[in-house]
Amino acid sequence: MKRLELAIESIILASRWLLVAFYLGLAVALAVYALSFGKKLFEFTTNVMVLHETDTILKILGLIDAALVASLVVMVIISGYENFVSRFDNHDGEVHWLGTIDVGSLKIKVASTIVAISSIHLLQVFLNHASYTSEQIMWLTLMHLTFVVSAFILAYIDRITGLSKKGGKDLKAPQEPGL
Repeated sequence: MKRLELAIESIILASRWLLVAFYLGLAVALAVYALSFGKKLFEFTTNVMVLHETDTILKILGLIDAALVASLVVMVIISGYENFVSRFDNHDGEVHWLGTIDVGSLKIKVASTIVAISSIHLLQVFLNHASYTSEQIMWLTLMHLTFVVSAFILAYIDRITGLSKKGGKDLKAPQEPGL
């Protein structure tokens, strides 16, 4: 019976390597997205002299948005591999920061990036408000606020979880001496 248990555990543990297909797929998607970014950048640079100031800002915000999305994908690929598949070998300090991204901090970083992307999109909408109805702007604003509140809730849960792992230390706010 112990052999069967060990065999099952080995299969379950080895199944984490199936995640590599997802991370490689995300890397391919990132390469395709880089081509899309290159196209946007080329179109922007070739038309920059004929764009109005608002259009220039909208194009730049679109490029920033793309960079944030790409950063999010890289974060998920690297930290997901590091946390769930295998540790990276040290390549002369290139990946020294990987050990600091655990699942909880990854959630916070992903949520923060989503809020930043949503903020940029909402700013684009506000700069181009004539193309949207009041109802569309209201719903986009409510969705953005939902992302913001969700990010705060995730950060709060991560903080509480982190404090409970410390054995309940620092759960109460520090008191002034003599109070």
